[in-house]
Amino acid sequence: MPMFVSNRDETVRLFSNPVLEYFTHIHPATPIVVFIPVSLYCAFHHLQVASVAVTTSYALLGVLMWTLFEYTLHRWAFHYDPKSSWGKKMHFWVHGIHHDYPRDHTRLVMPLLVSVPLAALIFALLHSMFGVLSFALFSGFIFGYVCYDSIHYATHHFPMRSGIAKWMKEYHLRHHYNDEHSAYGVSNPLWDYVFRTTPEYLNNAEQTHD
Repeated sequence: MPMFVSNRDETVRLFSNPVLEYFTHIHPATPIVVFIPVSLYCAFHHLQVASVAVTTSYALLGVLMWTLFEYTLHRWAFHYDPKSSWGKKMHFWVHGIHHDYPRDHTRLVMPLLVSVPLAALIFALLHSMFGVLSFALFSGFIFGYVCYDSIHYATHHFPMRSGIAKWMKEYHLRHHYNDEHSAYGVSNPLWDYVFRTTPEYLNNAEQTHD
């Protein structure tokens, strides 16, 4: 079988209840439509009390915060190994289904029933710690999330045949089809390098160059 090709069915039903089942699916453009206006609003709000340079700097810091959150969530939450039957079922709902059915295009981005409350909680935490600065930080953080979901969808469904796009596609698909305990960064490999979880083929390439 060719590399990076799954012989699994494209999807599986999670709930017999049609309402619950409906909310497990989401159009991949939904995070862009919902959260980009939120990101822009937060940036504009911060611009009322700070310069463009300051707002941009804190927004970029927010993007960096997202990348660490993405890595942490993927590595230690999505790839947690539960022992109980209930834990295994929850893990399958949250992330296991994506590994078993990686081409299920309506379950590649986080459902709004999860992403909206989570985003509200994160904003509340940032606001409690940083006050008005939280608007610029959250603007970058939520923009990073949209980039993550968009890149994730693209790596599974877009050709991405050249340049950095091809590299990112191969990087993520190796996580699926070669070693799920490496390449936890989806939108970027930064924290994989920091925590030494880059895929074996990159480690071998670096040793060859040495």
